[in-house]
Amino acid sequence: MKAKFKKPVVIIGYSGHAYVIIDILLNAGRLVTAYCDQEEKANNPYHLQYLGKESEVAPLLQDYDFFACVGHNGIREKIHTQVSQFLGEPVNAIHPTAVISSSVKLGTGIMVAANATINPLVNLGKGVICNTGSSIDHECIIGDFTHIAPNAVLCGNVEIGKNSFIGANSVIRQGVHIGNNVIVGAGSVVLTDIPDNMTYVGNPAKLLVKKDAAQKLVAA
Repeated sequence: MKAKFKKPVVIIGYSGHAYVIIDILLNAGRLVTAYCDQEEKANNPYHLQYLGKESEVAPLLQDYDFFACVGHNGIREKIHTQVSQFLGEPVNAIHPTAVISSSVKLGTGIMVAANATINPLVNLGKGVICNTGSSIDHECIIGDFTHIAPNAVLCGNVEIGKNSFIGANSVIRQGVHIGNNVIVGAGSVVLTDIPDNMTYVGNPAKLLVKKDAAQKLVAA
């Protein structure tokens, strides 16, 4: 039997990523009736009511729970912070097929998509995305507003800072520490720690140096 919820959910942001969130919420028994965005969308596949820009109408949404449906980490954090001042913390969107240990600590505004697995003693911060088929093993710590893309694998005791992005089908070796605002490219295999504000790609993953920066290094 599905739990009964008092409030419908308003989603903030209404495009491709939001469609996944809406499907998760509906499968979890939540009622999604309305959305906020910068403008009304011509494409409205779920036939939701447009309420306006969240920055303008948030104080008026007391009859709703909310979820920030934006894949971009920084924008999602901004929405989460601003709207929660009026509505309290956002709900979590957890697909019924996800496998989550009872010992996992969950923040708020978390997405756990279909067939994701989160093993014992994992700690997920606010606004974390665990996308389709991702696997997070024992005792991992995932910082606020980090995005784990589809089919990414985090082995045990991995630690990831805030606002980082772990690309699809990437693998993070056991015990690796990844900093804040890090990007790990799709399909990468990370074997060593990564400091803040870096982009790593490849197998094994190596620092990505932009062309202009590489030219400056050579000239020096």
